[in-house]
Amino acid sequence: MNAKKISLAAAVLALAAAGSANAQTANHAVTYQVSAINQIAVTGSPSLTVSTATAGSAANAVTDATSTWAVTTNAANKKLTAAINSDMPTGVTLEVNAAAPSGATSSSYQTLGTSAVDVVTGIATVNASGLLLTYRLSATLAAGVVSSASKTVTYTLVTGP
Repeated sequence: MNAKKISLAAAVLALAAAGSANAQTANHAVTYQVSAINQIAVTGSPSLTVSTATAGSAANAVTDATSTWAVTTNAANKKLTAAINSDMPTGVTLEVNAAAPSGATSSSYQTLGTSAVDVVTGIATVNASGLLLTYRLSATLAAGVVSSASKTVTYTLVTGP
């Protein structure tokens, strides 16, 4: 190596050493947290009318499978419950069957009343959408003719098996 190259290399090393001698560091404590996330949503406008029967048999139950629900939760051990805002007329039954997200279990058709019933259990850390809600309406002949009415179904994501 010639003297010029050695001098240049020595100068570069000297500058690097000088730069590191002047370097400093600082620490910064960052506080973080992930809160519980428990969100549900429903879509659709179900409509049910019992209007037919086979002669000699009870009225035919009807279903509506045009609604869906969605869930996002980062917690384990959740379940979906459902209840209606007031009792159904005598002889009229409203049921719901909520499809379960992966890893959870649907309770199949559950009769809706003013007390909450489990419709999906075993929900854990999932985000899923487009889960089918199927409503079924049935009426006994003793119900007679019932005028058009509506019920509000309240779905709640709660802690449970």
